[in-house]
Amino acid sequence: MLSEERQNKIMSRITQKGSTTVQELMEWLKASESTIRRDLSELDSKGLLVKVFGGAVAKETAFNSKDDFFNSRKEHNRSEKLVIAQYAASLIQNDDFVYLDAGTTTELMIEYITCKRAVFVTNGFSHAQKLAAAGFSTFVIGGEIKAATESIVGVEALESLKKYHFTKGFWGTNGVSVSGGFSTPDVKEALVKKESMRRTREKYVLCDASKFSKLSCVSFGDFTDATIITTELSEDSGYRQYQHIIEVK
Repeated sequence: MLSEERQNKIMSRITQKGSTTVQELMEWLKASESTIRRDLSELDSKGLLVKVFGGAVAKETAFNSKDDFFNSRKEHNRSEKLVIAQYAASLIQNDDFVYLDAGTTTELMIEYITCKRAVFVTNGFSHAQKLAAAGFSTFVIGGEIKAATESIVGVEALESLKKYHFTKGFWGTNGVSVSGGFSTPDVKEALVKKESMRRTREKYVLCDASKFSKLSCVSFGDFTDATIITTELSEDSGYRQYQHIIEVK
């Protein structure tokens, strides 16, 4: 296959899916890793896509380098978040030991949780207050307070997590893409998400459809590390082919 034809196929895939990995392209185009990486470098230099670690994303893929404040995000896509939160809450059973990540969608879960024998650990201090007020057995990890996301982060937070083993965990994310995985703007927050996810048996990332093909500064998990709960994706979205994505309406 000529390089021009191969690169046209790569651009077609990027346009359809928003992102792709080197491994995907190698298998699809029956080409070597060096060939694919060379093609991606050429397409990046032409400004047609953005080459990232392990693959590439569409030029128009949104990049977010900072967190908006918690209160300003509460109303953003609220109706979708409520649907996601209600479904996620239904997955919690009595005797589950649950990690609840700080975030606006995970916070909305609390009003829908009915299993009073579940025990919760969270790095969201507003989450901890609401869980305790609702009568749930609740633990909050220690560490540095990050006001923008109403979360607890830092070295002490990581140390706090090392003693736990969770049956289920629920996380928010700023972006989801095949090549970039789950990402967030802040490295301290990403490390807490990564460590808590590593210590959890059943992992769920909650994100409305607007988060797909978005990329932030720091990845905290690969695209297939967790089940994704989202609202309905469009028919032309390249993400609908993946079995670990649950669409709720």
